[in-house]
Amino acid sequence: MSWIVTSLWLIPAAPLAASLIILSLANSRRSAAAALAIIGQIAALTLSILAFLPTLQAPGYRSVHNFTWFTFGEQALRIGWVLDSLAAAMLVMIALVGLCIFVFSAGYMADDKNLTRFFAYLSFFSGAMLGVVIANSLLLLFVFWELVGLASYLLIGFWIHKPSAAAAAKKAFITTRIGDLGFFVGILWLYGGSGTLLFYDGGKGCLETAGLLGLGASATFVALLIFCGAVGKSGQFPLHIWLPDAMEGPTPVSALVHAATMVAAGVFLVARVYPLFSFGAIDGVTPSLVVVVSIGTITALMASLIALGQFDIKRILAYSTVSQLGLMMVSLGVGGVAAGMMHLIAHGFFKALLFLGAGSVIHGCHHEQDIRKMGGLRSLMPISFLTYAIGMMTLSGVPFFFSGGWTKEEILHATAHWHASHIPHYLMLAGVVLTALYMTRQMIYIFFGNRRAASENVHESPPIMTLPLIVLAICSIAFSVVLTPAWRWLHSYLTGEPAHFDIALLVQPMLFVSLALVAVGIGLGFVMYGKAGQLATGRVRPTGGQNRHRTAEMDPLERAQPALFHFLENKMWLDEIYDRTVVAWSRMAAHVSDWMDRHFWDGLVRGFAGLGQLFGIFSANFDERWINVRVDETMTGTRRLGRVMSAWHSGQIQTYLGMLAVGMLALLILYAWLA
Repeated sequence: MSWIVTSLWLIPAAPLAASLIILSLANSRRSAAAALAIIGQIAALTLSILAFLPTLQAPGYRSVHNFTWFTFGEQALRIGWVLDSLAAAMLVMIALVGLCIFVFSAGYMADDKNLTRFFAYLSFFSGAMLGVVIANSLLLLFVFWELVGLASYLLIGFWIHKPSAAAAAKKAFITTRIGDLGFFVGILWLYGGSGTLLFYDGGKGCLETAGLLGLGASATFVALLIFCGAVGKSGQFPLHIWLPDAMEGPTPVSALVHAATMVAAGVFLVARVYPLFSFGAIDGVTPSLVVVVSIGTITALMASLIALGQFDIKRILAYSTVSQLGLMMVSLGVGGVAAGMMHLIAHGFFKALLFLGAGSVIHGCHHEQDIRKMGGLRSLMPISFLTYAIGMMTLSGVPFFFSGGWTKEEILHATAHWHASHIPHYLMLAGVVLTALYMTRQMIYIFFGNRRAASENVHESPPIMTLPLIVLAICSIAFSVVLTPAWRWLHSYLTGEPAHFDIALLVQPMLFVSLALVAVGIGLGFVMYGKAGQLATGRVRPTGGQNRHRTAEMDPLERAQPALFHFLENKMWLDEIYDRTVVAWSRMAAHVSDWMDRHFWDGLVRGFAGLGQLFGIFSANFDERWINVRVDETMTGTRRLGRVMSAWHSGQIQTYLGMLAVGMLALLILYAWLA
C-alpha cells in the first residue's frame, strides 16, 4: 500500500488546519489570513496530485485504508478512506478550482472588514468537501457532508448585516436538512441490512457483493433514501429552491458552492454508491435509476427555462448550475457514470470561470448585478470578456475546443441508448438549445451593444483577479484534450478500461447533432436579443421582488410572450407554491401547536397542578388533625408507661427483692388454688 493512501487524511486536514489557525487571528491580520488559506489549499493540491499519480499505474486502481474508530459492546465501528480514479480526479479538480477561487478572493474581498473570518470559512468549506471525497465509510462521508452544509450556511450568510443573506442561509440550511434526513434514514437501513458502512472492505463492504446481497430487495428503498441527500445538496427538483437564493453570499462563495464543493457533493455521492442504485438492474434499468433520471430531467429543463427570465447575472448562472446538475443526474441514471463525472469535473472549471468572471464584472460595474444596466463591456474589460466567452461556449456545449462540448455529447450519447425511454434524450436535446440561448442572451446584455448606466467608469479587474480567470479558461480548453472521442483518456481512466486513439471516432452523428443544436441556440439568441443589445434606453417597467422601485428596458421575450416571461421571471411560482403549501402548513402547524401549548397543555398542566395542591391540602389537614393527633396521644401514653416502668427500675436491691417476694407469694397462692 502506498504511503499516500494511509496519509489521505492530510488532504482535507491541510485546509481545515488553516481554518483553525485563521480563526485564532485578529481581524487586523488580513494578509496573514489570506496567505494561510492559500498555503493550505496549495498543500491540499500538492497532496492531491501525489494521490493522483498511483492511480495511473493500472486500470481500475483502488486502495483502501480501514481502521477501527471505536467499539461498543462486541461491535466495532470501522471507518477509512479510499483512493481510486473517482476520488483522485475529484481531489485534483476541487483543490485546483478552490485555489483559483482563493486567489481571486484575495482581490475581490480585499476591502471587506471581515476578511479574516471569510478565509477561515472558505478553508473550512474546502476541507469538508475534500473529506467527502476520500471517505470509504458512509458514516465518515456523512460527517463531512454535514460539515459542508454548515460551511455553506456560514458563507451564504457571511454578510450578516443583510437580512436577505441571513434568510438565504437559513433557507439553504433547512432545505438541505430535509434531504439529509432521508439520507440518514438510508444510512441506518443500509447498516441494518449489510452490517457495515464501509464501501470497500475486501469483498465485505456495503457496495460489494456480500453487502448488496444482504440488502436484497430493500436496496431500492435504501438507494432512494440516500438519493434524498443528493437531491438536497445538488439542488434537484423539488429541493432546488435554496440554490438561486444562495447568490446572496459573496461571489467567490457562489463560485465555490457551484463549482467545486456543495452541489458537486450530491452528484459525487450517487456516483460513489452507484453499485447500490444499479443492484439487480435489467438492461441497466432499476426503479431507483428511473427516479434519478426523472428528477434530473425535470430539473434540467425547468432550470433552463427559468434562466431565460432572470436579469441578475449570478442568478442566471445559478439556474444554469441547477440545469447542468440535472443533466449529470440524467447521465448517472441512464448508466453513463463516467460521462456524468466527466461533465462534473469539466463543470467545476468552467462554472468557476463563469462565476469569477461575473464577480469581475460586478466588481468593475461598482457592484451592479442587473445585466440590463450593463452593456458594451467588451472593450472596457477585455480579459474578463475573453475568459467569460470561453466559459459561455464551454457551458453551451460548443465541441472541439471546449471541454463542455465533449462531455455534453457523451451524455447525449448515453441517454440515446437508454433502454427504458428516449424521452429524457429528446428533452436533453431541448436543454442544449435553451442553454446556448440564455447564455447568448447574457453575453449580449453584458458585453455587447451600447453602454448603460453601470458601464460608466468601468475598469478591468486587477491581476490578482484576472489571473485565476486565465488559468480556469486555459483549463477549460486544455481539459478537452483528454475528452475527445478520438482519445477518451478520462473516460477510460474512470471506467478502468484501456484508452485507444482512433481519429475516426471524431466523426459521430451525435457530435454533429449537438453542434447543430448549439448553433441553433446561439443563433436564436442573436436573433432575439441582438437588437436589445443596441438599446441604451428603452421602454421601462417596474421590476419585481426586492427591486420593485427600479426600472429597466423590456426584454424581447417579454415583449413577444409577456405571460410566459412573467411565469419564468417569477421562477414558475415555485417559491409561492411552497409558501402557500409547505410553509403555510408549517406556519399553521406552529399556530396550532402554540394554541395547544397555551390553552390545552398549559391548562392540563395547571389542572394537574390544582389537583396536586388539593391533594396537598387534604394531606396536610389529614396529617395535622388525625395522624399527628393520634401519634401525639400514643407518644403521651408511651411516655407515661415509660415513667411507670422507669420507677420500677430504681436500682435498689431491696425493691427488687420485695418484688421477687411478692411474685413468689403470688405463684404459691396460684399453685395452692389450682391444687
